[in-house]
Amino acid sequence: MDRIVFAYAGGVDASVAIPWLKERYRADVVTVTVDLGQGRELEAVRDRALALGAVRAHVLDWRDEFVRGCVLPSLKADALYDDRSPMAASLGRPLVARALAEIAGIEQATAVAHGGGRRGRKGALDVLLKTLRPKLRTLAPVREWDLSADDVVTSARRYGLSAPSATLCRSEANLWGRTIECPMLDDSWQEPPEDVFTLTRPARECPDEPAYIELAYERGVPASINSVAMPLPDVIASLGTIAAAHGVGRVDVVEHRLGGATLRELSEAPAAVLLHAGHRDLRKVAAVVAGAVLRKGDMIYSGQWFSPLRAALDGFVEATQARITGVVRLKLFKGAYSIVGRTVAEAVTAARGPTIIPVTKAR
Repeated sequence: MDRIVFAYAGGVDASVAIPWLKERYRADVVTVTVDLGQGRELEAVRDRALALGAVRAHVLDWRDEFVRGCVLPSLKADALYDDRSPMAASLGRPLVARALAEIAGIEQATAVAHGGGRRGRKGALDVLLKTLRPKLRTLAPVREWDLSADDVVTSARRYGLSAPSATLCRSEANLWGRTIECPMLDDSWQEPPEDVFTLTRPARECPDEPAYIELAYERGVPASINSVAMPLPDVIASLGTIAAAHGVGRVDVVEHRLGGATLRELSEAPAAVLLHAGHRDLRKVAAVVAGAVLRKGDMIYSGQWFSPLRAALDGFVEATQARITGVVRLKLFKGAYSIVGRTVAEAVTAARGPTIIPVTKAR
């Protein structure tokens, strides 16, 4: 094996995997880091990859593609895992798989690798890669190596990396949200400690007065917040800031993963939770059929993004969006939200005036 292309996000496990892949397979390692709006300094991630022995480190800015090609179709389809989770990590994986496949072709690599596959199970990324490049060998260091969490910490420190969190929680973030996996929370009866959440405030620290937000949708696409029109990435960022300050956006689900494994996953997705809630409410008011909802969510989760059926479902969903035009009014208070008003119209614009409604006080 001459060259391996590795999906590298900069975490402790992934950092240890670079020299491990080099030593185990005696191959050059080329890293690929895909910017999906995770908010990290990715040039620093690139430099770390090179310092750890990668012969080349690609950083791809695919934030717009993520929003247009992954987030928006999912939102229009009301696709949620377990009817609650916006699946931020799952939505990012098709683009990670595509990046690995494309860079592998450019680099003439015979294998690709990724940091998923804990608990000895194959996951959605393996399925996506198999669909895109069936003959390309896929490696998953975390699934292959015989290293305990303490071994990972020791290895990381040997390579000059700080690794205080290797035995605690792993997280994956992008513009749509942040997912968290913690071995200490495998018991689904145990309440998550506050320190695993980094985006959303605990209820006790939230404002003592509710916030009211008006979300306008045009043909299923979020178009404005409180009458201020903005592009969808800005809607997500602005709404996420407001909702997180009021503690809204935490999701706790037990996943039934490919191969039969079950795993508890926490997530923080402040903007995604509210945008899905608003879209679903308008869909129901407009009496738009939702037959594709469950099927689309299952396909995203299980790695069938590149299937012909997914494309067909997108076409069906798009045809239903014309009627999902209107405004939803939400109330946020101490970690909870409720929809307190809505109106459906033929067209919605941000022409009701330039005044921004205060979002920290009830009207």
